[in-house]
Amino acid sequence: MTSTLPVPPMVSPAEPPPAARPRSRRSAFLRGREDDAPWVRPSLLALLILTGVLYLWGLGASGWGNAFYSAAVQAGSESWKAFFFGSSDAANSITVDKTPGSLWVMALSARIFGVNAWSILVPQALMGVATAGLLFTTVRRWYGPAAGLIAGAVSALTPVAVLMFRFNNPDALLVLLMVAGAYATVRAIENGSTKWLVLAGVFVGFGFLTKMLQALLVVPAYALAYLFAGPPKLGKRIAQLLLSGLAVVVSAGWYITIVELVPASMRPYIGGSQNNSLLELTLGYNGLGRLSGNETGSVGGGGGGGWGETGLLRMFDSSQGGQVSWLLPAALIVLVGGLVLTFRAARTDRLRAGLILWGTWLIGTALVFSLMQGIFHAYYTVALAPAIGAVVGMGATLLWRHRRNVFAAATLATAVAVSAWWSFHLLGLSPDFLPWLRWVVLAGGILAALGMVAALQLPARIALATAGLALVAVLAGPAAYAVQTASEPHTGSIPTAGPEVQGGGGFGGRGGPGGGGGGRGQRGGFPGGGFPGGAFPGGGFPGGTQGGTPPGGTTGTAPGGTAQGGGMRGGGGMGGLLNAATVSDEMKSVLDKNADQYTWVAAAVGSQSASGYQLATGDPVMAIGGFNGSDPSPTLAQFQQYVADGEIHYFIGSGGGFGGGRGGTGSSGSNYSSQISEWVTANFTAQTVDGVTLYDLTATQ
Repeated sequence: MTSTLPVPPMVSPAEPPPAARPRSRRSAFLRGREDDAPWVRPSLLALLILTGVLYLWGLGASGWGNAFYSAAVQAGSESWKAFFFGSSDAANSITVDKTPGSLWVMALSARIFGVNAWSILVPQALMGVATAGLLFTTVRRWYGPAAGLIAGAVSALTPVAVLMFRFNNPDALLVLLMVAGAYATVRAIENGSTKWLVLAGVFVGFGFLTKMLQALLVVPAYALAYLFAGPPKLGKRIAQLLLSGLAVVVSAGWYITIVELVPASMRPYIGGSQNNSLLELTLGYNGLGRLSGNETGSVGGGGGGGWGETGLLRMFDSSQGGQVSWLLPAALIVLVGGLVLTFRAARTDRLRAGLILWGTWLIGTALVFSLMQGIFHAYYTVALAPAIGAVVGMGATLLWRHRRNVFAAATLATAVAVSAWWSFHLLGLSPDFLPWLRWVVLAGGILAALGMVAALQLPARIALATAGLALVAVLAGPAAYAVQTASEPHTGSIPTAGPEVQGGGGFGGRGGPGGGGGGRGQRGGFPGGGFPGGAFPGGGFPGGTQGGTPPGGTTGTAPGGTAQGGGMRGGGGMGGLLNAATVSDEMKSVLDKNADQYTWVAAAVGSQSASGYQLATGDPVMAIGGFNGSDPSPTLAQFQQYVADGEIHYFIGSGGGFGGGRGGTGSSGSNYSSQISEWVTANFTAQTVDGVTLYDLTATQ
């Protein structure tokens, strides 16, 4: 092995050379750069088109998706105040428990195209296509178009990426912004540009406005790559990184500052906080609490007590494995191999800088997800998809270029063989899903691995065919899961990708032993079949009647005529912690009557229950206690004043919220939502509408 590695011919220059001869616009579009091989631009277009088809195909079948966020989109499409704060309803009683960056995009779309499934979900899908394209662009700058195509394909076909780019959680925009930050960092490393490094910080700041502190997980990757490989001297590199950090603070801090300075009486309550503070929400429930498990107002801790077992192998367990880990072993193997090959390169070597950037992103984020004790859902792992794709693309092409080196050939063969074996294992967790595929993948992977070992002696065309076989073998499993994920609707708060999995432990897992059932696209439950933190108050579901309806109960209709998931809902279509309420025509008719005379047509415990009624009627519905029903908003006194002023027409159901007395306690130590429920039931007459308990708060006894 030589002491240094020259930049391989496949690495494109930082800027395209000037065209040697004029070309028509059509020719330029199809051919791409003048120095590109004829296959590059058509391959990129195929990647983007196929990604778009995969992400847009049958998208409306998921209806409102996560109704918790769809209701906030509906509110933001009607009220600019609700738009800015991310309120759950247009009357601005309480916000969602995240910063509203992703809601802004969807609400703008809803203002233009109306509030419907497509206007909410299509922006997410387009973000997925943009992510694949931007990842290609970023990786190809230093490693060439082949590496970029592999990176884009691996990321786009990761099952959890297919899930989340077809869903309306904040993760889609977050991932796009993180990849944009990586691109800016790459540009900064190329010429020591302060402008590009500051722009990377801006992307992180807007990532914070999308999903708070999770956006900061990539900051060490950006900083380490630039600190190690940036062209300027060390002192200047440090100063530039400090300016980038300041850009993060400014681009995120302006929003926190405004929200904190606006008097509480002039804005909605900050959902998820216990003191009506966005800063508290940032550092507590959505911040350090996620790491320690100490989340006031939450639904339970980790460490096997509700969110799955923590540990270094968490990303490989039956709950997360099929979501994201198909090529994770290969990424780690080729990362090590690439770092060995570039070990003696110059400090500013771009090939090693790329491995440092994406490898740090991959390992750092995976470690945080693996060890965090607080709330964790499998769909969080979508943040790993671009890093896995980039590392696999870069590492594979670097090792392939040096395949006549015994170490490189052996490393590449090991990565292919391990990936085939791991795919064989993951496919085996779903024995009824394409049972023949696992054997084809295993055989193809072993054959390709042997070909890699023999690459020293193989003719060029046969060696290339071997590489193609390796790609097919390692991508067949996740591609099958990806298509299956796109073929069925997903609703509720905790969707998962792929088919049913045996032994799917962890919250949101797919129906392992003891797991509770869930709605279509949200199968599985908590370890042991229970709920973190114990049972619901009164033995029921949030917002539902006591006892509730068992999983698989009544379903309703979402936009596009699709049944909303039926699992984990309260009795009588009341909704619950995970799924929106099902609203019948009879109930809608009752709520619509004289709706314009009230600030809120109804109030319900928990945001998911309230969201179903709000989306069905188009009118504000107060979510008592926020998402979990445990936020101290409104207080009993506030609610009584709203009723006295005639601002709320109906109270829907009871149940006292989720988690009993956990958080949101008044002087008596009881849960605010429980106090409100008890006051309503003691002072107003119950009526039943299509199996739902309803209280007219404007009627006196």
